[in-house]
Formats: sequence, structure tokens, C-alpha cells
Amino acid sequence: MSEVTFKHWWGTPLVGLAGGYLASLVGWPLPYMVGSLLAIILVRCLTPWQLAEIPGGRKCGQWVVGIGIGLHFTPVVIEQVMSHFGLIFFGALVTSLSSVVGVWLMRRSGEDRATAFFSSMPGGSGEMVNLGARNGAVLSRVAAGQSLRVLVVVLCVPAIFKYLLDGGAPQFHPAPVSWMWLAVLFPLGALMAWGWQRLRQPNPWLFGPLLVSATASVVWDLHIGLPDGGSQIGQWLIGSGLGCHFNRQFFRRAPSFMVRTLIGTALTMALATLAAVGLSALTHLDLRSLTLGMMPGGIAEMSLTAETLQLSVPLVTAMQVMRLLFVLFLAEPLFRHWNRQPEKF
Repeated sequence: MSEVTFKHWWGTPLVGLAGGYLASLVGWPLPYMVGSLLAIILVRCLTPWQLAEIPGGRKCGQWVVGIGIGLHFTPVVIEQVMSHFGLIFFGALVTSLSSVVGVWLMRRSGEDRATAFFSSMPGGSGEMVNLGARNGAVLSRVAAGQSLRVLVVVLCVPAIFKYLLDGGAPQFHPAPVSWMWLAVLFPLGALMAWGWQRLRQPNPWLFGPLLVSATASVVWDLHIGLPDGGSQIGQWLIGSGLGCHFNRQFFRRAPSFMVRTLIGTALTMALATLAAVGLSALTHLDLRSLTLGMMPGGIAEMSLTAETLQLSVPLVTAMQVMRLLFVLFLAEPLFRHWNRQPEKF
């Protein structure tokens, strides 16, 4: 594997930052994630400049975002989430199983089993690429399918909420910043991430810091947040990394793959919405938060979207984590069992 040097990636953060800034000027939700992602894709597809991923950039972005997400947790919210654990568990399981629709569509277009399976699973982009690599999937398509799915969700959900579910979301005041606590949480989060990575645990650079900050926030009832710009830095690094999985050749040779990814994503979103409506009726929890919690996006992207839309970040995060755990821990065993079966579709 060729080593990525500075000359390959020095422009990536600059292009990503420019894209994020332009997206923020037009009021795009999650501007520094979506804007940097689109800017990198455009440069890689429309010019000969093949920007490479920043070494460790996405991990750093997940580290920052994980700390920020964890700080939204409070004892009161944890108690609320746990009181409805059974129904939320069921909802997460249902929306996880809905990914079968995407797998079926991919197989109909002639994709091999591994590529169809891991590009359709609603798990973290990086982890699905890693699982796909271990099982012989076409990594460019897995990464593109995962990124395209997240992009569709991030672009569509805020507009749907604004025009169809506008219900006057509560206005959150910016949380105070405690530099003393952040000076403790960030190193501990990195240490936890390093340990989880050594143990080959899924998505370590998001889950490790998130667990550390959420635990501290709940135990000491901190009510603090990241400084201004902290979330945007995480968005920028994650978006810039995801954009590097696209290139001109992919769009030229896989229009059918893209169409089926879009159709599968739309169907999964519809099923998630129906499940959220049912759960909201049973639990009287906020429909918008439940809907976002069941959307087939990554935990970082959906939790950041909840923050932008001023919804319940802990509830959305808990549901995304639960669904993600289903996918990350069950996806590979289920795929290997399926792969041993004779070809049927």
C-alpha cells in the first residue's frame, strides 16, 4: 500500500475548510461536515487533484465530536431514556433489520454479497469499510455507499423537520465551558480510544471519548460544553475524510449502484419514520428526536444534526448507539453465516 505523504494531503484541510465556510454562508445544516465533504468530492471528481485523507484526521474529528456528544448527557435524561429502554431497543432493532431492503436492491444490480451487505448496513462508515475489507468487499463502493447514505440523511432530514415537523423545538442556551474539565476529558478520551483500538473494539475514536465524557457528565452533573468552534472542527475533519473515498471513476462506472443506494436509503428512512411514529405514540417521547434517532446515519452525524436542530442529543445518541451496536457486533457474524449459504439472490 502506497504511503500517503504531505504532498498528497496538504490541500485536503484547506479545501474542506473552504467548503465548510461556503456552506455556512448559505445556512446549510452541519455546514462544516457537508460542505467539506462536497468540496473534496468536487475537487477529486472535476480536477486532476486527487486529495488524500489527512493521516489520523477522521480519528481526531471523532475524538472531538465524541467528547462533545458525551457532555450532553445528564442524570435526568439518562433516567428518561432508561425508563423507555425496552421500546427504544425494539425500535432500534426494527430499523437495523430494515437494511435488508438495501442489501436486496444491491444484489439485484449484480453486486457481490460482501459489497451489497456492508454498503447497506446502517453502521459507521469507517467500521463498515474495515469489516468489508476483512470479508472481500469492494472498498470504494462500501465507502461510497456509506457516505452517500449519510449525505442523503443529513441533507434531507433538516429540511423535512423544518417544513413538515416544525413544532417549535426548545431553544438551548450555550453550555458554559470548563477548561479544567476539558483538559482532563480530552486526554482520558484519547487514552480510552487508544485502549479500545488496541482491543480491536468498533469505532474506538468515537465511542471511547464519548464514554469518558458521558460518564463524567452524568456522575458529576457537569452541564458544560465545547468551546465555540469545537463541534465545527470535528465536522470538518470527519467530512474531509469521508470525501476522499469518492473519485471520478466511481461516478462513471456505478450509476446503478448509486441509484439503488438512494432508493434503499429512502425506503429505510421511511420505515424508520413509521417506527418512530409508533414509538412516540407508545412512549409520548418527542417524535422529532425519535425519528432522528432512527435515521440510518452515523452516530456522529446524527448526534450533530440533533444538536443543530436543538433536539434531545442524549436520546438521539442513545438510539443511534443502540442501533450501531446491533450492526457492528452482529453484521459480520450474520454475513459469514449468509455467505455460507447457497446463492439464492
